[in-house]
Amino acid sequence: MDRISSRSRGVEGVEFGGQKISSLLFADDVVLLAPSNRDLQQMLGRFATECEVAGMRISTSTSESMVLARKKVECLLQVGEEVLPQVEEFKYLGILFTSEGRMEREIDKQIGAASAVMWALNRSVVVKKELSRKAKLSIYRSIYVPVLTYGRQRWVMTERTRSRIQAAEMSFLRRVAGPSLRDRVRSSDIREGLGVEPLLLHIERSQLGWLGHLARMPSGRLPLEVFRTCPTGRRPHGRPRTRWRDYISRLAWERLGVPPEELMEVAGERAAWASLLKLLPPRPGSR
Repeated sequence: MDRISSRSRGVEGVEFGGQKISSLLFADDVVLLAPSNRDLQQMLGRFATECEVAGMRISTSTSESMVLARKKVECLLQVGEEVLPQVEEFKYLGILFTSEGRMEREIDKQIGAASAVMWALNRSVVVKKELSRKAKLSIYRSIYVPVLTYGRQRWVMTERTRSRIQAAEMSFLRRVAGPSLRDRVRSSDIREGLGVEPLLLHIERSQLGWLGHLARMPSGRLPLEVFRTCPTGRRPHGRPRTRWRDYISRLAWERLGVPPEELMEVAGERAAWASLLKLLPPRPGSR
């Protein structure tokens, strides 16, 4: 697939901080990126030709097009005589991307998936009296939490998402512990009784840990260059959306006391950064 991609590569691509990104590859999954419908059709045509030369073909039944824009823009792409469907949402490597570039749908999807897991296990595991609390918490940590927090490193957390994640977390833990909402037992007391750390703490530690990986990447690696880059152009009217870089900088300042101008230097020190993350306390005011 690398050879097919390199042979079909042209001058098209999305400019981002001086770099031109034309494709993203993972195994046999390929994402082609271009600034216009015309450029993308040319890239797709060359890619389809190189696939045929290699004895492969593009699966039109699983291929879709999507335009990243706040307003709806039509993008008709063809592979041979077949027109690819244009969608508003697209799942790539388990992550849901939307045409508007919003993250709330992705987080809501993970909460819904975790809820489905909990209800599937409710009678056979969660509330089953014959099963020990230790076994239930093992299932919570190994199945429920990974489903709920998949892709958490790239989330931009708001008060709404924090509240929803806490509600999903406690929905499982209250069933394990016994007290319901009517018993008016604080969530923090239930976690303490079960010996479980707050899920928001787990998420923030993972996000700051990913920042450490970024800071230690050698110059030229695409994730690091994308993180460093400030997109050009004007933002639309209204309240601007929070960039992940701004979010993680504020998080490190509020939770670790590391100022933004020193963040990459401190995060680049593996041992020191790991020590800071181990000492990260629960978020003040968390229930």
